[in-house]
Amino acid sequence: MSDAAELSTVKTLPKVSLHDHLDGGLRPATILELADEHGIELPGGAPVGDADALGAWFAEKSDSGSLVEYLKTFDVTVAVMQTADGLERVAREFVADLAEDGVVWGEIRWAPEQHVSAGLSLDAAVEAVQAGLDAGVAAANAAGSHIRVGQLVSAMRHLDRGVEIAELALRHRDRGVVGFDIAGPEAGFPPSRMGAAFDLLAREMFPATIHAGEADGLDSIRGALVDGHALRLGHGVRIADDITVESRDGDNDYVSLGHVAQWVRYRSIALETSPSSNLQTGAIAAWGTDLAAHPFDTLYQLGFRVTVNTDNRLMSATTLTRELELLVDTFGYGLDDLLAFQLNAAEAAFLPLDERQDLIELIEGGFEAA
Repeated sequence: MSDAAELSTVKTLPKVSLHDHLDGGLRPATILELADEHGIELPGGAPVGDADALGAWFAEKSDSGSLVEYLKTFDVTVAVMQTADGLERVAREFVADLAEDGVVWGEIRWAPEQHVSAGLSLDAAVEAVQAGLDAGVAAANAAGSHIRVGQLVSAMRHLDRGVEIAELALRHRDRGVVGFDIAGPEAGFPPSRMGAAFDLLAREMFPATIHAGEADGLDSIRGALVDGHALRLGHGVRIADDITVESRDGDNDYVSLGHVAQWVRYRSIALETSPSSNLQTGAIAAWGTDLAAHPFDTLYQLGFRVTVNTDNRLMSATTLTRELELLVDTFGYGLDDLLAFQLNAAEAAFLPLDERQDLIELIEGGFEAA
């Protein structure tokens, strides 16, 4: 897509967002207002009163090359999301920002157990977020958008409340919650620690996506698939560790896939890649330090179900449009490629089959119009 006119259409194209954290997508101005309202002191060095400067501070602090350091920035956003009003506002604005970026189906993940320090119950927190999402959808659609959203309830993998949070997700499965996730530090906290939660979800036929293959390697991915019954992999870029280049002929590489990579590819298990975030957290450090080193294109060319996501729009100073444009600039993709990424995501969405088909038709129509 070298034509500037084509590139300008990316924002208006219908898009699917599968991996986007609620506490990673706040507007800097909202953080400042909620912090002031609730008497929350921002950490040393964080600008006070200047939303643009605060946004730049988040992006700088997140660009550490370490997932552990990257996650520390969430102490600020989580702190201002401890009341029903705060959660509702953040969720409402979250939907508005997705709609403005052309997203037509968004799955919003967050960990309710991190938002109860001011007295909210887990259920009240989920209900507050759902109220905000519903209000955001209603306002966006009234303004001419076509957005729908669902909650992905996450359990923090180092806090060992998996069964409790899985039961929470199940209680709200018909009231906005569409799936389950585990998040937080990956290395040292395998999905098997929450095996009972994943077994419960499997018995109840409730879908799970698991952060795996970001800060840890193939064992983490294998654990997500075997112990977590994962239908998608959050990031999953380290699946490239299981791909071996056997020979080269000019511009062509001939590769072999290990058993884990074969399983993921042959069963079309979606990879929720987030290019900018993968650079920031060091997820692709084994291959390089710029986007050209990202295994995304290799995985795409090999037929893996790659999807494009933002992970945390605040921390990465990004949007889904920007992530797609970065891939266009790096790998020379055109509209057909961008359509393939959106159809991959639509096929992997945690929606009933008929609703996924409707979503696919909406996306195809939007791309045809472009």
